[in-house]
Amino acid sequence: MTTQSAPLPGGTWTLGDLTVSRFGYGAMQLAGPWVMGPPADREGAIAVLREAVDLGITHIDTADAYGPHFTNQVIREALHPYPEALHIVTKVGATRDEEGGWPPARRPEDLRRAVRSNLENLGLDTLDVVNLRLGDAQGPVPGSLAEAFEALVDLQGQGLIRHLGVSNATAEQVAEARSIAPIVCVQNMYNLAHRHDDELIDELAEQGIAYVPFFPLGGFTPLQSSALTAVASRLDSTPMSVALAWLLRRSPNILLIPGTSSVAHLRENAGGAALRLSDDDLSELDKIGR
Repeated sequence: MTTQSAPLPGGTWTLGDLTVSRFGYGAMQLAGPWVMGPPADREGAIAVLREAVDLGITHIDTADAYGPHFTNQVIREALHPYPEALHIVTKVGATRDEEGGWPPARRPEDLRRAVRSNLENLGLDTLDVVNLRLGDAQGPVPGSLAEAFEALVDLQGQGLIRHLGVSNATAEQVAEARSIAPIVCVQNMYNLAHRHDDELIDELAEQGIAYVPFFPLGGFTPLQSSALTAVASRLDSTPMSVALAWLLRRSPNILLIPGTSSVAHLRENAGGAALRLSDDDLSELDKIGR
């Protein structure tokens, strides 16, 4: 195992009573193509997970729907028994079909089944954080989350879940969840090119609630990529590194979970996120997506 040579960028954040590195790791890419089936290189997947821990990452994001089941099983094989400082965040609310789709599974019985499946495949008695996945593949969909979220609150009361969050949610759904029980994080689509949650991020920061952008590097148009590339070129870096560094600077409650199946890419992401962006860099980047 390697020795961490430098602190991870961004420092730490507290999810309820859990302290996690703001630079985390998203395990979605460890499954097979289209997030279906086992990893093409299981030993490589194990190596990436162990490297993440060696780098000092204490926040791994996953879901039992990845594979399904395979990603959580690989996490368990690679890291169990888990280091005391490591915290695993998972999602429920969607399943997989034979075509690789993500049909919703938010009835109380679906959620109970999903929580127990996560526990079994990760080898845990209690899940640190469970996010309720809402909406669909196109994004958040308005509507009440009360029945589904209350089912998770009940499982929390049974000691199967430590903390709760929501994913792919509208601002109204975040508010509704908070009216039912405390949440520690919101996981939504957000990056330099997709800034629709700016107001929500600032509100959550004031309340001490984390915001976790997924797909943080994707979705740039050619024009926006050109602007990002210009800053990256000036800094002798890569567009991905600049985008990650910008997210860490955007707000202290933003936690990163970039995913990769490559040890080299994982190291590159961690190093790139530590880029120092000047006020001029930030001003130029802030114009993207505005």
